Amino acid sequence: MPILTPNYANISHEDMANAIGLKIKHIPMLLSSFLQETPPILQALEDAINEKDYPAIKEHAHGLKGSSGNLRFNEIYEMSKELEFAGADANQDFEYEAYLQAIKDAVATISSD
Repeated sequence: MPILTPNYANISHEDMANAIGLKIKHIPMLLSSFLQETPPILQALEDAINEKDYPAIKEHAHGLKGSSGNLRFNEIYEMSKELEFAGADANQDFEYEAYLQAIKDAVATISSD
């Protein structure tokens, strides 16, 4: 799968609420929670990548995959899945850093407002 460059800056809270089956009033809280919980996961993932700790890469990517999938951040979900599978396979040729940067860039476009 290619590295994706999503931009979630113009995400519709109404569309998101409809996609996940919640009321629109809950979306800012969910986005805020995602934005608070994601940086430590990304840091742990970066540390695992730097240490070539493949089980930890798999674990942290799996967590990110779940939270992004729940909110229908499909591109982050797909890239996290690729990281998870590469970590599970201890794939030394995978572009871990590039995928991580793409995910960080995508997360940076998300606003809870």
